[in-house]
Amino acid sequence: MERKVALITGVTGQDGSYLSEFLLGKGYSVHGLIRRSSVDYRERIAHLEGTPNFHLHYADMNDSMSLVKLVGLVQPTEIYNLAAQSHVQVSFDAPEFTADVDAVGVLRILEAVRTNHLEKSCRIYQASTSELYGKVEEVPQNEKTPFHPYSPYAVAKLYGYWIIKEYREAYNMFCCSGILFNHESERRGETFVTRKITLAAARIAQGKQDKLYLGNLSSLRDWGYARDYVECMWLILQHETPEDFVIATGVQHSVREFCYLAFKHVGIELEFQGEGENEKGIDKKTGRVLVEVSPDFYRPTDVVNLWGDPTKAKRELGWNPAKTTFEQLVALMVEHDMKKVAADDAASRVHMNLAEYLEKGVVK
Repeated sequence: MERKVALITGVTGQDGSYLSEFLLGKGYSVHGLIRRSSVDYRERIAHLEGTPNFHLHYADMNDSMSLVKLVGLVQPTEIYNLAAQSHVQVSFDAPEFTADVDAVGVLRILEAVRTNHLEKSCRIYQASTSELYGKVEEVPQNEKTPFHPYSPYAVAKLYGYWIIKEYREAYNMFCCSGILFNHESERRGETFVTRKITLAAARIAQGKQDKLYLGNLSSLRDWGYARDYVECMWLILQHETPEDFVIATGVQHSVREFCYLAFKHVGIELEFQGEGENEKGIDKKTGRVLVEVSPDFYRPTDVVNLWGDPTKAKRELGWNPAKTTFEQLVALMVEHDMKKVAADDAASRVHMNLAEYLEKGVVK
């Protein structure tokens, strides 16, 4: 039987958790890299721990020796490098850390494979990004569109893209980049704009928040569902030849549209008035201002028009980018966050009641 052993860096993230589930369903032995931290970030994969063929290992993208040892131990047939400092705004605040993980980290993975003499037996997927296109030079963007990175994150990812290409050509390694456009889910980090919107809609609908502050409402993105995108990552490594692919839906929406749909799903219809920093989202029924623009969320350089062309992935991999529509994606995220806010509120009330009982001496 053919060995199917996958090593996933960034396994605790949104994509890592979905990819782990997907590969386990395909009969893989899945090994995930986790960093030692005083804070446990494993909630996305907690349901997988204890599952046969799912294993976690401590290592770090900043530590080449730990990567060499891990690759030697696992002897993977496929590596999915999803680990990154992936928040664009944070990359302006921590550019050196971003470069070390997102750029040099890719090189460390490649060298770990070579050091263990696995060049011919291990295929490598690198999670690249639509942010490479940055200050876009054409729309929509495909595999031949020129890159113009517009943030420290994008510049670091550009190094990762080119070092993958270089090792593919210099050492005949099967290593590829998937140029992923924005992909969201109910597991998306709460600091990312889509999750920030769906959580705010849920909290406002349940009386737990007064207002949502956002940056540029006119920014355009190609948003897909992360669960669908991990299938394409796998398909890229099953392809006959190592090639790079755009992973996108081919459909574009604004932050304003995402916001409107999220609030509509909780029974609030927004009307947007004003322009730029003065734009506001107003509840048509009550006249309350629920959404405002804050300059604090503007980036030093901002990417405003990302729109992917998935033609190559559809044609050569047979991947379906339209499995989950934009409207379905927003609904999935809002429904999840409505339940989360209600559950958090219930838990908070239990804690408050317990504290009150303790204070009164009822419980000792």
